[in-house]
Amino acid sequence: MTTERISPPVRAGERETLRSYLDFHRATLAMKTDGLSDEDLRRRSSPPSTLSLLGLVRHMAEVERTWFRRVIAGEDIPLVWSAEGDYQVAYDATTATREEAFDAWQTEVAHARRIEREAASLDVTGYQPRWGEHVSLRLVMLHLIHEYARHNGHADFLREAIDGTVGP
Repeated sequence: MTTERISPPVRAGERETLRSYLDFHRATLAMKTDGLSDEDLRRRSSPPSTLSLLGLVRHMAEVERTWFRRVIAGEDIPLVWSAEGDYQVAYDATTATREEAFDAWQTEVAHARRIEREAASLDVTGYQPRWGEHVSLRLVMLHLIHEYARHNGHADFLREAIDGTVGP
């Protein structure tokens, strides 16, 4: 599997820029997993950390679901891997497979794209109960760009420790 990653435009409107950067970072995470087996993806390759590439994919499925479906769309749904709301469960990929993790992640990304596309503007708000605040779609998109960028840095180290692959 080879992931296509499109560079964000250098001149575009705010919404297109945010959308493009978010998709760029989504593609970056997928690229970091290209060509690896389920066993490699589950590997905790930077001890003592228990983080794995598959755990990151599962975590980002939860992040997409929470911020777009639960916060912006107001859907009353549980997390993907924890009905009790424990975000840490997603990181445990010891029995996970690429197929189940990527199916969940891609499903949540598709929902997120639909919700963003259907929103009248970046000023649309949703309630974030952990913060006790209403937040804008703009903030959500910026937050996810930040979240992906941070975790893509982790993915760089995890991938390099697995097979030496480095790069953008």
